[in-house]
Amino acid sequence: MKSILSRVTETQINANQVGLGLLTFRVLSAFALLRTHGLPKLLDFQGTLQHIPDPMGLGSTFSAYYAVFANVICAVLVILGLFTRFAALAVLSITLSGLLIVHISDPAKVQDVPLIYSIVFGIIAYLGAGKFSLDHQLFKTKG
Repeated sequence: MKSILSRVTETQINANQVGLGLLTFRVLSAFALLRTHGLPKLLDFQGTLQHIPDPMGLGSTFSAYYAVFANVICAVLVILGLFTRFAALAVLSITLSGLLIVHISDPAKVQDVPLIYSIVFGIIAYLGAGKFSLDHQLFKTKG
């Protein structure tokens, strides 16, 4: 029992644990975004064109394509850990515009989803993909 308690309360983690944590966090988060928001937009693109808001005034067609790009292409890039910070920032731009422009007057219950996605992809943009990623394999620096 003592060993279980000490493991649960342990505060020291090694590099592999950090890498596995980042891998799990980014894959599950990006998969949730892709499944819930990306694929439905992509699979019913005509519907997306008809109902997507245009919060920045760039046109509904551009907004629809950018939403699909962020919620599908960038989600896949985050899952792969490829150009992760760029991809997470693109997702963050969509979620923050949803939170701060589209849903600004809505109740907290409606703001909850873009707020949580903004926090999650902000953390991914800040921390990067980690050790278990294509970014690490392709772009790691010696030092």
